[in-house]
Parts: sequence; C-alpha cells; structure tokens
Amino acid sequence: MRLSELQNAGRAPALPLTLSLADAAGPAELQLLTLLRVLPGQRYVGAGVWRGRTVLAKLLVGSKASRHFQRELEGVRALAAQGVTTPLLLADGLQAGEGGWLLFEYLENAASLGDAWKAVEHLPALADQQQAVLAEALGAIAGLHQKGLWQQDLHLDNLLRRDDQLYWIDGAGIGVEQAGQPLSRQKVLENLGVFFAQLPKRFEPFTEELLVWYLLANAEHALPLEALQKQIDKVRQWRLKDFLAKTCRECSLFSVEDSASRFQAVRRDEVQSMPAVLDRADELLDAGHLYKTGGAASVARVEVQGRPLVIKRYNIKNFSHWLKRFWRPSRAWHSWREGNRLAFLDIATPKPLAVREERVLGLRRRAYLVTEYLDGPDLIAKWAPYVANAEVPENELVALDELLAQLRRERISHGDLKGHNLFWHDGRWALIDLDALCQHGSAASFAPAYARDRARLLRNWPADSALYRLLEQRIPATADEQHPG
Repeated sequence: MRLSELQNAGRAPALPLTLSLADAAGPAELQLLTLLRVLPGQRYVGAGVWRGRTVLAKLLVGSKASRHFQRELEGVRALAAQGVTTPLLLADGLQAGEGGWLLFEYLENAASLGDAWKAVEHLPALADQQQAVLAEALGAIAGLHQKGLWQQDLHLDNLLRRDDQLYWIDGAGIGVEQAGQPLSRQKVLENLGVFFAQLPKRFEPFTEELLVWYLLANAEHALPLEALQKQIDKVRQWRLKDFLAKTCRECSLFSVEDSASRFQAVRRDEVQSMPAVLDRADELLDAGHLYKTGGAASVARVEVQGRPLVIKRYNIKNFSHWLKRFWRPSRAWHSWREGNRLAFLDIATPKPLAVREERVLGLRRRAYLVTEYLDGPDLIAKWAPYVANAEVPENELVALDELLAQLRRERISHGDLKGHNLFWHDGRWALIDLDALCQHGSAASFAPAYARDRARLLRNWPADSALYRLLEQRIPATADEQHPG
C-alpha cells in the first residue's frame, strides 16, 4: 500500500498492512501489525516491523500531513536536545503527495501513567496509590519545565513508564519557550492548570498538597494557589464545552450518525453492541422489567447477553404533542448530553451508552436512550427505616452532602429531585431522570432553581418527621450557603 492510500482507509483499515517507505539507507517496507490511535484520514499510530526491528510508527497523511510532520519532528528534536528521556527516533521522512512518517523505538513492556491512574482512580481521593502516580507525573512535568519545555497536550497517557524510567511521548505537543532555561511562571501556571483540570473535582481540595511534588523538583517560581486555580477553572470550562460538542459529532470518543431520517450517537467503546440494542429497543422494552409505561415515556430494565441495561423511550402521545416536540432536540438527546456532562464532572449517574432520535425529513419523532443499570435502592427505600428516628448512617448523609455540594458548585439543578431519582451505588448517591437537568450560567438563575430542588427533596417525607427536620437543618437553605459541618 502507498502511504497516501491511508487517507481513504477509514478508522479501521485491514491489518496487517505493508507500506513502502524510504530513508537514507534506501527503500524498505514497514509492516504495520496493530493500530493504537487513529484520526481517520490524518493520523495512524501503531506498532510494526521495519528492517527487522519492532517500531512505533506515526503515519501522517492528508492535506495537513506536512504541518503535522514538522510539529512532531521539531518536538522530538527539542526533547532530545535538552536531554529529556523520550523514545529514540529511528527514521523519518516526508514525501510530497504521499505524507510523512516517523518511526520510533518500540518500548517493550511499557505502560502509560494513564493506565496506572485508571487502576487507582476509584479509590478515595488522594489515597497513597493515587498520590504515587500523581507525584511521579508532577516530578516529570517539573523536569520538563526546567528545560524550558512544556507539553501542550498534557495528560497522563503521554508519559510512559518502563523499568522505573519515564518517557515523554507525542512530540507534536511540545512547546519551547527558551530552550535550556526554566519556563516562565505564567507558562508554568498555564501548563499546570491543564494538568490539574483533568483530575476529578473531588481532588480540588488537595491541589496545594499535590503541588508540593512539583516544587520539590522545580522551585524556580512561587506559584500562588489562587492564580493556579484561575487557570484550572479556565481549562475546565473549555474542556467541558469541547467534550459536550464531541458527544454529538463523529470523533474518537463517539460514533455519530446525523441524517434526515435519524440522529444516533454511541460511545465508541460500545459501537459493536449498542446499534443492535437500539434496533431492538421496542422489543426489549416489551420483554423487560417495566418501571414506567405509556404517556410521554416508557422505561424498563432489560438484559442483553447477560448485561443489565436501562432503555428509556420518549413517546409521541398524539399529533398536538408532536407539534410541540418535532422542532427541538428530544428529551432523549437532552438526557444524553446531561448524562455525559455529569459523568465528565464526576457527579454519579448511570453511564449514557447510546441515543437515537427517529426523524422524518428531519422532523423528530420517537427517541431512545440507553444507559447502564445501577443496582441499588433509591433514596426513599434506603431511608424508609429512618423516617421516624432520623438515625441515618453518617456515610450516607455525608454522601448526600457531597452530591448537593457538587451540584451547587457547578450550578446544576436537577428539576425533579424526588427520592426515586437518587440511587445508592458504590457508596455514592447517583442521579437519574435527567430530562430537566440544567447547568446555569449565573448565580441569579441558579438560586431559585436550587431552592425548588431543595424543596422537592424535602417533600419526600412528612414535614413533622424526624428525618425531614434533620435534613431541613442539614441541607443549605440557599445556593451560596456552605454546609456548617
């Protein structure tokens, strides 16, 4: 295969494939055996064999190939020139009309810090195992900054560990301020803002504690926590906006179909199973355990190949109802978007897996949402024994405090915060039924919405009950009030 043919190979070209490339020693064949990362029509990264040696290949095609090749090459050379540990570049080339390629030594038995983080992320915030991973990363970032470099696409997957040695990868993201001189304070703050913004919000109280690991390796600048927090908030807002846009377009995270006959979005890691679930949604709903049927929505727990799921179908009740719904995004689409928003913000909710809107000439009809099933009691059932005595386990009260604090911090109102929409799962309260969920742009619009959510939550129990009185005192009365404990 010619390198330029990759431009039309799509997301999953047949492997293995053989490409004819050439370096200073002459032409040779690269046999590409696996693909690790793909940006269709632009970038293909994978492992293969070149001149009898296993290599990591970055293949760049399309109209932007030359620019991407130069960025990658300049970044790799900048790392090497400053003595930063990075995989050795074995060969590279750029050919007009074909594309560019870079072949690196393949690090056998290497694992990314991203993989190490995934193994411990579920632990309580700043557990020793988590701190070990983050300390390692912050030390490496500090070392990079001492050399006058920074990684613009700063995330844990761009650090590989092999035999206790860390390697920086992805030269295309390497920025240079003044090579060999420590990075300026503003650049340090901006880059650390990118790093900390990717941690779950529950780690925010530990930013100062974690920053110590950076300062132990690079104490060139005083780093005011307030200035750093501003950078973190700025990056978080951008990342959320970017992520929500991706939930509705074709990308590495989501498979999306948008046509006059339907809109469909599926998590990329569910693309082999979810379209078939959506195709059979009505049949599965009829055979499943119904929670709600008829009216504006039908909801059921179903089982697909031994896996429990929840399917929610948003019905069109009649012609007048259709006239109100056809011209605007469906409630399924809204719940899909808001479920992804909550997951991104580390607020517990069933993972949204797929959504489909049926359309006729672009006009919306029925819609479907598929989510994971959470196995646990709702708030009403969980706290039924405590209505009269209010002897609720403290960990469950604290978990509710934390959930409500998250919602206040992010200015998110649920819109129907009844007890049946809160489920106990893995030591946290998870939100379901996100049809009316809203993230407000101002404190003024959030305040009355919070008051309605609080009132709806308290109405789950009689006003003269001990549980009501406990919660009425415990839950902040206003959106800007902090819990006294």
